Amino acid sequence: MFGIGFGELVVIAFLAILVFGPDKLPELAKQAGQFVRKIRTFANNARDELRSELGPEYADLELRDLDPRTIVRKHIAEALADEDEVPGPGAGTMPTRPRLGAGERPPYDLEAT
Repeated sequence: MFGIGFGELVVIAFLAILVFGPDKLPELAKQAGQFVRKIRTFANNARDELRSELGPEYADLELRDLDPRTIVRKHIAEALADEDEVPGPGAGTMPTRPRLGAGERPPYDLEAT
């Protein structure tokens, strides 16, 4: 979770005890829990409102589906799946390159550079 290991979590807990003291730490933990609960409720309400506004065709919408990276991955995966299903002309054949002999230099196009 968040890339924090057990050792780092122990250091954070130790620093929290040093900074806030053992008396205030339970109250701070309670406030943090309430804050996380409010944020989760807010996110769920936003998701439900978005679903109701978009209509029944988006009933299974998740907020992570709106991430641009997820959208791009989804479209790339669909395009690759479509490519695999419909073989194009020359499918299954790899173009072969001529092999160079020992000491032979590859061709160089002066006009290309």
